[in-house]
Amino acid sequence: MNLVRLAAFIAASSLAAAASAQSKGPSDPQIAGIVVAANQIDIDAGKAAKSRSKNKQVQEFAQLMITDHTAVNKQASDLVKKLKVKPEESDTSRALKSAAKQTAEKHKALKGAAFDKAYADNEVAYHQQVLDAIDKVLIPNAQNAELKGLLEKVRPAIAAHLEHAKMMASSLAKK
Repeated sequence: MNLVRLAAFIAASSLAAAASAQSKGPSDPQIAGIVVAANQIDIDAGKAAKSRSKNKQVQEFAQLMITDHTAVNKQASDLVKKLKVKPEESDTSRALKSAAKQTAEKHKALKGAAFDKAYADNEVAYHQQVLDAIDKVLIPNAQNAELKGLLEKVRPAIAAHLEHAKMMASSLAKK
C-alpha cells in the first residue's frame, strides 16, 4: 500500500470512526458543519491541484471540484441561514479537517506526475468517504426535511465526482 493510499485509508477510517463515535448520530447543526467542512476541504484541494498541476485533465477536474463544491457550500449556507441554524463542529468535521491537513502535507512533497496521481487517488478515496458518510450517517440522521433534501440533491453529484475521479486516476496510472 503506497503512502497516498495509506493516507486515504486513514482518512476514511477516521471519518467512519468519528461518525460511529457519535452515539445517536450528528445533530442537524453538526451535519451542516460536516457538509461545510467536507466541501471546503475539496475546494482547497482543488485550488492546490489547479495551481500545482501541469496536467490539463487534473486542472479541469480541480476546477470542477472548486466550482461544484463552492456551489454546494453556498446552498448549505443559504439553507442554514434560512433555518437559523449555526453549523457546529463535531468529531466527524474535526476528523475530516485533520485528515485533509495530513493529506495536504504529504502532497506538498510531491511534484509532476507523482502529485497528479496522489491528487487523483485521494479524490477517489475522499469522494467514496463522503458518499458513504452521506448514505450511512448524514441522510439517516438529518431531522430537518430541507437539510435531508439538500443532502439527497447533492448525492448524485458526489457520486458523479467519484466516477470522474476514478476515470482520472485510471488514466493517470497508465501514463
